[in-house]
Amino acid sequence: MRIRVYIDEDIPFSFAQSLLNRGVDVVTTQQAGNSGMSDAEQLQYAAKEGRTIFTHNKRDFRLLHNEYLQTGMDLSGIVVSDQLPIGTMLRRFMKFWFALSAADMNNRLEFLSNWK
Repeated sequence: MRIRVYIDEDIPFSFAQSLLNRGVDVVTTQQAGNSGMSDAEQLQYAAKEGRTIFTHNKRDFRLLHNEYLQTGMDLSGIVVSDQLPIGTMLRRFMKFWFALSAADMNNRLEFLSNWK
């Protein structure tokens, strides 16, 4: 099964639209009605919905990932990226998306910089 994505509110909507245009199942924070929620709440929502969260917030989501692992809670994965031009993020993300399944992303933290 392909990765279903939840886009954090710090990611441009045009990136989400580009993913949709390529057949990726993606929901934005705004579409879900979750604007303004804490990072922990965003991650909890993504886990509940079976979606991998995509964010620029490396520091906080790395800490949250460790917290989930230490407490034995499950999550559907986290992908973090530097703030890059949309075309660069899109190319890297699509390499990642075609290579890994939703099952591969269970409890995983992935850095988009590894997908050049």
